[in-house]
Amino acid sequence: MSTNAEALATWLVEQHQDKAAIAAMPDAIAAQSRAEAIEAQEAFVRLKSIVCGPPVGWKIALATPVMQSMVGLDAPIAGRLHAKQVIDSPAKTEHGSYGRLLVEFEIAVRLGADLKPPRGRGTSRHDRYSVLDAVDAVAPAMEIADDRRADYDRMAEHGLQLIADNAWNEGAIIGRWRRDWRTLGSANEGLGSLGGVALINDESVGGGFGRDLMGHPLEALAWLANEANDRGACLCKGELAILGSLVRSKFPKPGDRLQFQLEGFEPIFLRIT
Repeated sequence: MSTNAEALATWLVEQHQDKAAIAAMPDAIAAQSRAEAIEAQEAFVRLKSIVCGPPVGWKIALATPVMQSMVGLDAPIAGRLHAKQVIDSPAKTEHGSYGRLLVEFEIAVRLGADLKPPRGRGTSRHDRYSVLDAVDAVAPAMEIADDRRADYDRMAEHGLQLIADNAWNEGAIIGRWRRDWRTLGSANEGLGSLGGVALINDESVGGGFGRDLMGHPLEALAWLANEANDRGACLCKGELAILGSLVRSKFPKPGDRLQFQLEGFEPIFLRIT
């Protein structure tokens, strides 16, 4: 672990503690490449684990080319989920605990087997078919994130910082798991055909489908598995992964009641205090 990665991670922790708006990384410790940003993220996750508990899963961000171009990157990015920040629905969170709270509406999977690099398939890369049997259960989820009052017109200046900052993750709300998930959706698309609707204060604020997640939720899971393998790690048995938002990010206010209805599941709820 480089000295710069540790220093950048410490700086990011301090930025969160101060609820500071996103600013340029200090020149002396700024990540200069995706690899350096990932190294800083790993250091940041270790520091965050002291308070938020060990990593228990993964998240994907920037699953579409449009979102990637907005932050000056050319691929999705991964982040980690921490034990104390993964909670069951119904849940609540305090608006004032974040620089600026945002919520996304996602599909979560729980793993029943490790996703190490595949062998005997003529390739060391995962695809939607190689990850299929590792999925133990599926649930609806909301991701809690903190964009620290990002100026989205200038996010292309902060793409590497977004990686280092654990893709902004501050937790996930998880609904009831279904182990019979293979029975969901259409015969051709399965999870890809599932529709989801987000509501705030009982009014619909958007919807989407599983196919919006890189073409299919299992394609997103395969990308995460490959990303973890490239880092010398893996998505492990018992861990969970959230696969990207079916609905455009929302910025709730104190008093708002959020609901996510994913086809085939009971709704999940988050209250903002």
